[in-house]
Amino acid sequence: MLQMSEEVLDELDLQKYNTSDDGRQRLIPAVRNCRKALLSGCRLSETHCEVVASALKSNPSHLRELDLSGNLLKDGLTGSRFELLSAGLESPNCRLETLRLWLCRLSETSCASLVSALKSNPSHLRHLDVRGNDLKVSGLKLLCDFLESPDCRLETLRLSSCRLSETSCASLVSALKSNPSHLRELYLGGNDMCDVKQLCDFLESPHCRLESLELSGCSLSEISCASLVSALKSNPSSHLRYLDLRGNNLKDSDMKQLSDLKESPHCRLETLRLTDCSLSEISCASLVSPLKSNLSHLRELYLSGGKFQESDVKLLCDFLESPDCRLETLRLRSCRLSEISFASLVSALKSNPSHLRHLDLSHNNVCDVMKQLCDFLESPHCRLEYLSF
Repeated sequence: MLQMSEEVLDELDLQKYNTSDDGRQRLIPAVRNCRKALLSGCRLSETHCEVVASALKSNPSHLRELDLSGNLLKDGLTGSRFELLSAGLESPNCRLETLRLWLCRLSETSCASLVSALKSNPSHLRHLDVRGNDLKVSGLKLLCDFLESPDCRLETLRLSSCRLSETSCASLVSALKSNPSHLRELYLGGNDMCDVKQLCDFLESPHCRLESLELSGCSLSEISCASLVSALKSNPSSHLRYLDLRGNNLKDSDMKQLSDLKESPHCRLETLRLTDCSLSEISCASLVSPLKSNLSHLRELYLSGGKFQESDVKLLCDFLESPDCRLETLRLRSCRLSEISFASLVSALKSNPSHLRHLDLSHNNVCDVMKQLCDFLESPHCRLEYLSF
């Protein structure tokens, strides 16, 4: 029925069907008649890959988004599943805009097939996700050949946990600098890069239009933070709206650097993620002070995992009470809030409640102050949509 329908299906998500794994696999041929196919973790065989390739090569091809994450696509004894898929990707009929290949164990041969296909038909792809694949230097070099193509229009590139080396990072930055104007989102978390300064050369480019940057768990050093902030501050036309530094053991000096960025009149950050960054009292003070001086843009603040003292929470409350504060999301999970800190926090939220939509206070031992939280929830100006407690 799905294949023969005259109406093209908007989304085919195999995980939504209440059937066995074999039953889900029997639904895969319906990929020919849908715009978005979510086939993650479906144990795709070579026959299934042929079906997907056929959907990409069909005229017209309806597929615009394809998620193959969690499928073993490496070279096999009877040939490469990825070579079959590449034949579909390089078809002139292919109009794919989003391709997700997270945790697909891509080999060097697979990368070569992928890049060759993308280079032969690069202009439609906007989002590429190859997280969790050990691309090695050779695989990343091949991907850079695609990024350097003048016809490449990629807007989102996800390379988290790809074991990028310093050499790989240098190749990546060089490729991005040669064709920087289209990229909007870059995710590099989980790569222990030795020299973030190379990335900063790209960020300093006047043609850089990056809006989202993720560097979570990248073991940023003090020098790395200084280079990063300097690069962002040196580009007055900076478009950066989302900065993710989770899981980096930021020192007080690092937070001072970030504070300098937040105080910059050119800073337009809307989301700042500092979860599990081991923030100290001095770090918290450095963070909150610039937020108060340039706070109208910030919408999401993630501080979970911090060990906040009462003085730290007081500083945060000063920010929340400001009439110019437009914060919509605040996450303070596992911050060891005391009852006094919690009371101060709720009081601050009550004084300026209308913008906040998401509040996470889970894993704080403050069960005796539920009454104070309820006072906030009862406020006629409270617009909270999500609460974790």
